[in-house]
Amino acid sequence: MNYPAAYIDYLVHFHSDRDYFECHEILEEHWKSELPGNRQAVWVGLIQVAVSLYHQRRENYNGAYRMMKSALRILHEEEDQVRTLGLDYDALILSLHRRTEEMKHQTKYTSLFLPISDPSLTTLCKQKAKEKELTWWSRSDVTNTELVHRHKLRDRTSIVAERKKNLKHKQNTRQ
Repeated sequence: MNYPAAYIDYLVHFHSDRDYFECHEILEEHWKSELPGNRQAVWVGLIQVAVSLYHQRRENYNGAYRMMKSALRILHEEEDQVRTLGLDYDALILSLHRRTEEMKHQTKYTSLFLPISDPSLTTLCKQKAKEKELTWWSRSDVTNTELVHRHKLRDRTSIVAERKKNLKHKQNTRQ
């Protein structure tokens, strides 16, 4: 099977350094690279899984729960697409439902492993992790504040500049 490079990178970060923020960034960029009418919702579902775990790890249980519920809704609707991504769909959905209940009951974060069913996908991910000098299939370091609070610590200069540019463009088009 030929998987998108962004998906491989997502899985590597998801199962190695547990940088869920980076998982979100990688797949969002991939999703946005498609024309709006061609964008696949399955990517949004997987993005939301990572974002949900990011929130749970930060003990934002309400945000985590809402995001995981949304991810599950999308992944249910995109079952055929999920199955083409080398994941065990039934095991994935069961695992995410269990995690949703944990979030609902404000259970502390533990690392979640996506059930990869395609051995060639696992091999690709292991190779990519090794190239990035990451340990495949590792658990999250919840004491790493840079990882846990990444959204607060990142450089937002380019994001703020882009938002200002878009706002100015909207104002100019209204006149």
